[in-house]
Amino acid sequence: MTEHTTTVQIADKDGHTTLQLTQAETLDLVDQNAGAWVFADRQMVQRDQLAQADFSTLASVRIVPPLVGG
Repeated sequence: MTEHTTTVQIADKDGHTTLQLTQAETLDLVDQNAGAWVFADRQMVQRDQLAQADFSTLASVRIVPPLVGG
């Protein structure tokens, strides 16, 4: 049996990249993008919440740079 994957989008200044990742791979990516905002199914979440999420029901994860007001 294969591990469930979900669609993960990583936004940056050039656009975004879309990947199909396992939960462990997604958490590693969140760790690599410290300070980024993370959304699971359109709701902002913390890394710990994502670690506890049921990836079999999760449609998508988005990792985006934080907005900075001026």
